[in-house]
Amino acid sequence: MSKPYTDIETTDTYIIREFNENVDPIELLWHRDNESRTIEILEDTNWQIQLDDNLPTSLKEHIFIPKHAYHRLIKGNGTLKLKIHKHEQI
Repeated sequence: MSKPYTDIETTDTYIIREFNENVDPIELLWHRDNESRTIEILEDTNWQIQLDDNLPTSLKEHIFIPKHAYHRLIKGNGTLKLKIHKHEQI
């Protein structure tokens, strides 16, 4: 199964990731990551993020996602471009 995004740039501390406007919303599955992350939006968007046991929220502010917390994106209009800051493991 291919991923619903493209990683444009990857370093030890962050990933710049893009979700194409043609992505099928069914591909934006609930998932969790093995490290805590902070999501920074790089371009204005109406896409949303939903964390487990929370209502969807806009991506206007930085969003912190704790390690192993379930979350998903909710498709909006246009392409979504974001920067994912990876937090060091303790």
